[in-house]
Amino acid sequence: MSDMTLNYHLMHPGGDSGPGDPNAAFYLDGVYHLHYILAHPWKDERSYSFIHVTSTDMLHWTWQTTKLQPSFTSHGMFSGTGFITKEGKPAAIYAGLSEPRNTFIAIAKDNDLGSWEKPWPVQPKGGPDGKDMGLLRDPDCFRIGDTYYAFSASDGVLLCKSIDLINWTYVGPFMQHEMLDVALGEDISCANFFQLGNKWMLLCISHPLGCRYYIGDWDAEAEQFVPEAHGRMNFRREAQPVYGLGHRTDFFAPESVLTPDGRRVMWAWLHSAGPDAALSQKTIQSLPRELSLSNDGALRIQPLREIEGLRHDPVSLSDIALSTPITGISDPVPPASGEARQRLAELDSDSCEIRIVIPREEGLRKLFGFVLFVDDNGDGLPIILRPETGTLRVGTTEAPFAVADLPEDEDVELRIFIDKYLVEVFANSRQAVLAAHMDYAGKTGLDAFTVGAPTTIKSVDIWKLKPTNQGFLEARENRIWEPSTQ
Repeated sequence: MSDMTLNYHLMHPGGDSGPGDPNAAFYLDGVYHLHYILAHPWKDERSYSFIHVTSTDMLHWTWQTTKLQPSFTSHGMFSGTGFITKEGKPAAIYAGLSEPRNTFIAIAKDNDLGSWEKPWPVQPKGGPDGKDMGLLRDPDCFRIGDTYYAFSASDGVLLCKSIDLINWTYVGPFMQHEMLDVALGEDISCANFFQLGNKWMLLCISHPLGCRYYIGDWDAEAEQFVPEAHGRMNFRREAQPVYGLGHRTDFFAPESVLTPDGRRVMWAWLHSAGPDAALSQKTIQSLPRELSLSNDGALRIQPLREIEGLRHDPVSLSDIALSTPITGISDPVPPASGEARQRLAELDSDSCEIRIVIPREEGLRKLFGFVLFVDDNGDGLPIILRPETGTLRVGTTEAPFAVADLPEDEDVELRIFIDKYLVEVFANSRQAVLAAHMDYAGKTGLDAFTVGAPTTIKSVDIWKLKPTNQGFLEARENRIWEPSTQ
């Protein structure tokens, strides 16, 4: 297999690794800080540290000396989140692999996160059965006014609160009710709760079904989250089962940060992406995604706008007629070859962005699409808009998206990001889907096709993207991030 090093996605520089949950993100004094979990030997056992990376643009990352590690905390570290205290100090809440197992809080001594106060356990008083509750796995902490609230994944999502981060008391169930499209057996883990516009968003996973979210309101009197909508960010590939950790969790374990200009930006660990979970041991994070709410309260998902600063060598095409549609009822889709398959461009870079715009009326009720990495046999990675299912298909992954649901004055817009074998597709800021196509090397063709009727493509813009992996290459050599094993 060719070099797995990506050009502009954040990935671990130490070879095979895992787990890779992103954690404790901050913006401090002009610098973004992100942590991710790394398993490693410690005192002849397996333990876990928070690897620390910094960036000024969320694209060019530099690895720092690891501070949050067992040699300092005296225990391994599993997922949690970052927050800012009332005093303005960065803090992390996380699941500690201590004995007994507990949730811990650590507060940084400086905004460089180069030194931390010794962590202490969160041990709330009271609980639903009269016994003291426990926070055991994947905790989150958020602040409303002068009150801190915390919850974790392993206790039926029970909420506790504190005014000093030391003394915690039981509040009650965190959520007023569950949504009907959440299956029994799903948990709320790797949670991150924050305000988004005039609503509140719970970004989380269920371990068997991957990344998802709730949008709703905070009931201040009841001290409870009231969900109004639920959606998913992870979608099944054909080769995957319908349920199961590690088997259908390509987009997993999210974390987010608030930028100084008010954007909410998230990452997710690409846990099982690729055929046969080919990327499971690479600790790759998704492209940063900007989250916002539309006027009707629906979630909007856009690629990080700083990515546009990586563009160079643009190529623009316009008014492309796909005039030979597939018409045979037994013809394959995409077509294997022939007039129904039209070459749009040769992609002479393995790091690029493609933006395709099709007038809504042209794409309405049509099955049409594109193929990346086309080889001499016509094989590659298909991207298909399917009116009969109301889905966007990338490779064999299907996600909800229908041209018919777009406003009448809004064209279809696909933004496709290629980073060697990794592809992320954004559709009208309403949906995002990823795929890993490992057989990418030397496959440069970009084809298009339409079914049933001709289709005119309004425009195709292609940019090469500058690499941002200089820090990765340096950290692969200097290994500054490597935790202590003793």
